[in-house]
Amino acid sequence: MDQIKWGIIGCGNVTEVKSGPAFNKVPNSSLVAVMRRDGELAADYAMRHGVPRWYDDVDDLINDPEVNAIYIATPPDVHTDYAIRAMRTGKPVYIEKPMARNWEECDAINQMGQETGLPVFVAFYRRSLPYFLKVKELIDQKAIGDIRLVNIQLHWQPYAEEVGPDPKPRWRVFPEISGGGHFHDLASHQFDFLEFALGPVKTARGMARNQAGLYNADDIVIANFEFESGVLGTGSWCYTVNKEQRIDEAQLIGSEGKITFHFFEKFTIKVETAAGVEEFNLPYPPHVQQPLIETIVQQLRGEGQSPSSGETGARANLIMDWITAK
Repeated sequence: MDQIKWGIIGCGNVTEVKSGPAFNKVPNSSLVAVMRRDGELAADYAMRHGVPRWYDDVDDLINDPEVNAIYIATPPDVHTDYAIRAMRTGKPVYIEKPMARNWEECDAINQMGQETGLPVFVAFYRRSLPYFLKVKELIDQKAIGDIRLVNIQLHWQPYAEEVGPDPKPRWRVFPEISGGGHFHDLASHQFDFLEFALGPVKTARGMARNQAGLYNADDIVIANFEFESGVLGTGSWCYTVNKEQRIDEAQLIGSEGKITFHFFEKFTIKVETAAGVEEFNLPYPPHVQQPLIETIVQQLRGEGQSPSSGETGARANLIMDWITAK
């Protein structure tokens, strides 16, 4: 492939800034068509972003002869169906995270990729962001010696639409659509990066419960996990604390110090050793998926290799399935 001409299925919020504009900013890449079931919203997106064509039917976009690569930015319940349909027409796919609702659905996507010989990519863009590449660099350089322990805390208050006299939770907390709740949406990023930085997770177990009853999905998860390297990990995710207890923090404990970093809300990395404290500040780029999309375009053009694939993307689902016993 020379010029990568993208079509987006599901041009919702995630595509407005995080991903959509990046397709036109990466060399040898352009966004040529978008699809949304609501035709008016699809037309509006196309007009605002300068996209030549829009559709309200997924097959029309998949079969557009000008589109040669497809970005699936829908909720996870249709990822498998759309990815398989796209690959059957000979088009590689880039899929929003989590890759699907569970590992079995991810595996079905990867099997179609193997059958067709087409690459599958997943939007775990932290694998290409300078902030997280710095964390990995510090690990690889043994800035804190040998890693012994990983600890994750992600405790957030309920979203505004989940509480009040007339709550209207969004699709992320409907397991039949998302595969779980906020844990599945957010922890997928965390486990994908941890495997990228520390190698494969060998085992994981946990407890998942719904304590507050705001929706049907789990709202609290506790987990223990072990990497093949012998590094151990713990994590707690709770989405019903008060705002004063909100925390997004990850710690890497090593034989010679500690690294503290954040997955979602801050751009600082703190390294503490006997020599003192060193801090790094690495804000995200304007379009956070652009660095990863660059690697995808390079791979499709035969010029490199993307760090995120269908095989790596499925691993996050597998780990979450282990933890929630699904």
